[in-house]
Amino acid sequence: MHTSSTAAKFAPSKQPGSLLDSLLEAAGDIVFRVTLGGQVRAASRRALTLTGVAPGGRPLVSLVHDVDQQALRTALLNAGTSGGGPELVEARFRCNERDIWFELRIGLVASGDDAPLLVVGRDLSAQHATEERLRHMATHDSLTELPNRVLLSDRIRMVIANARRSGQGFAVATIGLDGFKKVNDGLGHAVGDAVLRTAAGRLRRTLRDSDTLARVGGDEFVAVLPGSASEAQIKLVTGRLMAALQSPFEIDGHTIYLAGSIGVSLYPDHAEDEVRLVTLADTAMSRAKETGKARAVTYSPSDQGPPEHDISLEAAMFNAVREGEFQLYYQPIVDARNRTIEGFETLMRWKHPSLGMVPPVRFIPIAETNGLINLLGAWALKAACMQIRQFEEAAGRELYISVNISPRQFRNDKFLTVLDDALALSGTPGSKLVLEITEGTLMVDPVHAESVLGKMAERGARIAIDDFGTGYSSLAYLKRFPISVLKVDRAFVKDLPGAEKDAAICNAVLDLAKHLDLSVVAEGVETEAQLAWLDRLGCQYVQGYLTGKPMPAHVALTALKENLYTELLPHDLRAVQS
Repeated sequence: MHTSSTAAKFAPSKQPGSLLDSLLEAAGDIVFRVTLGGQVRAASRRALTLTGVAPGGRPLVSLVHDVDQQALRTALLNAGTSGGGPELVEARFRCNERDIWFELRIGLVASGDDAPLLVVGRDLSAQHATEERLRHMATHDSLTELPNRVLLSDRIRMVIANARRSGQGFAVATIGLDGFKKVNDGLGHAVGDAVLRTAAGRLRRTLRDSDTLARVGGDEFVAVLPGSASEAQIKLVTGRLMAALQSPFEIDGHTIYLAGSIGVSLYPDHAEDEVRLVTLADTAMSRAKETGKARAVTYSPSDQGPPEHDISLEAAMFNAVREGEFQLYYQPIVDARNRTIEGFETLMRWKHPSLGMVPPVRFIPIAETNGLINLLGAWALKAACMQIRQFEEAAGRELYISVNISPRQFRNDKFLTVLDDALALSGTPGSKLVLEITEGTLMVDPVHAESVLGKMAERGARIAIDDFGTGYSSLAYLKRFPISVLKVDRAFVKDLPGAEKDAAICNAVLDLAKHLDLSVVAEGVETEAQLAWLDRLGCQYVQGYLTGKPMPAHVALTALKENLYTELLPHDLRAVQS
């Protein structure tokens, strides 16, 4: 009799009068009536359909995933014995060969039979799907569906943990697309995005299932290669990665040719944490791009990018601008024959309150990279134009001032406006100003350079090629551009007069300048022998520690007022000066 009653309860009643049956259908997505021992006595229609439970009763825990059974068993026990509020537990029910998450609320009801536990389940499928999508969005790149930086860091930490246990090294490779900017600029971002998706697919197919490929921004990808640490293994993998990118990309009727530059770092040889491994691989990739592109470079200390202390130095530079820590020094440019000061080169110096004088070789490249050089360069140009007027008043004769123009300044659209402002503010005519530019700066964009140099010359300013002979190898620009002065780099002066090759180069430059009607300034003159040799060859102007170190403005003013530069003259020339 008891058995037949239970079986009847499994078959949903066809009569509308059963209040309990109605409650079972309305209470939740799935509903069960369960004994204190955990046996199912009745279930709602949807519960029967989803779980496939048959009349006759079976343990409720048998309907859920193995790993969730203990939690459900405990919740049923607590609900039947505590007498308190309902128990809540999440569990996955096996439903037609798939698992569906339900939140189960288990409580005691006065049923008057042997099934006092009412289990009401709420389907969590939509909620879990949303949570999964959010997790995926947080850990994957939306364009390529590859892992992003967040998931990449987690994967590298896992590989590091495994490597520590196994004692086996691994590699991290950063892959950058060469020439990708031209795609975005020339064909638009939609085509660029399609290229990135295609590149991501090619790279992913090249790697093993155990490898991780992530997109970390722009056109850069990072591959984590467990177990690949030998030179042969790295060469094989990077070769395949580069080959994957060399095939043309056919996008919307466009045939696009790109290549890849790859940088590699090794665990534990180069670093033992995920941040440093990626940073060093990125440094190696930059080296690959600098040395020809379409190649793979494994990190070495000689490839080191900006050291960590330079990051702090960069922050200090912005504070230095606010606090007025930058200063201008002036190095005399003198007549090689009589050592009369003809002008000064303006040199930037930074006096840090705790570090002291920071060498320009440390802060100028940082300023060039972060754009601060535009602000500093504009200030230096204006200050130099103001200073030359004071120098001329002190000397009682005409002088000129020479100012270095950085590559980034020269390419800035507002450079000519800054130049005009400096000349107008100081009242200095352009003829008093020499602007020093390196060969490399001119040759990055010769058309732009020709236009800007022409406008600089229209303002009366003279153009000097700084460090002549160390940059661009062609001399055609001497004919093309309005250049007035060549500054012979100190590398060709320091071993004079004994070095035959340096002597030959200097001789050739002087001869070239003579035929092109250009002035020549020899830099880095430090000995009387160097000065005498240059003077004998007809080099009119010299600059260096022999004839004057870089000095603050007030020291230069004193030297001009009191004619102190004559103290540097040999005795036979001092008499002429006096």
